[in-house]
Amino acid sequence: MTTATLTPQPLTKRVSPAIAARNTATLAWRNLVQIKHNPMELLDLSIQPIMFVLLFSYVFGPAMKGSVEAYLPVVIPGIIAQNALFAGMSTGFGLNTDITKGVFDRFRSLPIARSAPLIGRIIADTVKQAWSMIILLAVGFAIGFRIETNVLALLVAFVLLLAFAVLFSWTSVYIAMKVNEPEKVQIFGFVVIFPLSFLSTAFIPTTKGIPGWLAWLMDNSPVTQLVEAMRGLLVGGPVLEHALIALAWGVGISIVFAPLSLRAFKARA
Repeated sequence: MTTATLTPQPLTKRVSPAIAARNTATLAWRNLVQIKHNPMELLDLSIQPIMFVLLFSYVFGPAMKGSVEAYLPVVIPGIIAQNALFAGMSTGFGLNTDITKGVFDRFRSLPIARSAPLIGRIIADTVKQAWSMIILLAVGFAIGFRIETNVLALLVAFVLLLAFAVLFSWTSVYIAMKVNEPEKVQIFGFVVIFPLSFLSTAFIPTTKGIPGWLAWLMDNSPVTQLVEAMRGLLVGGPVLEHALIALAWGVGISIVFAPLSLRAFKARA
């Protein structure tokens, strides 16, 4: 009786681009399906935008522009941009939650692309951001906001917002890789994102009357560029220059933080 000798096959260190794309799509779908088991996540994405629209419109509208209706073309694009930044923080929060709960340890034991868990989370959260933008526009429309351009401009606004959000979200991914608690990712959001969104023209139509150094910061903020491009696409005005500058900011941010995030992720292995 002969005994067969099994020769162990070496494991490949890399997967093909096609397999990596399939791994990423699978993990993105996994993050979206979780909403079915945790509907509160979808409520957070819906209730917060509604509260922001109603509070800013009815509290600041009469004081800023004399009426709610006159203020809506200013504030709706601004809240949409601000919401995209805060939604990007949820990417880091979700990643860090998976890390602290040991989910990423299970991912490492699987023959999948190393970048799939990160990129899959970003793609899933981009879909959630699109949902938030739809909610914001729907609530704004219900209280009097109107898109004064056309359908093509609206679609471009969606693409621009989601592209910037994806690029900017690498900041929260990096923070998620470096801290040991999800709450610390939220602290980063409040310390950095909150003032960044207010040091812009998201809620005021101009920087006139503001001290010169502060007006310069606001005029050159990436958030201001994104907001002004969104206003141009939704209610009319200059678009191209603001959009290109906003995307340039986003690309620069991702060039810095994407490699750092991937390196930090590999260091956890």
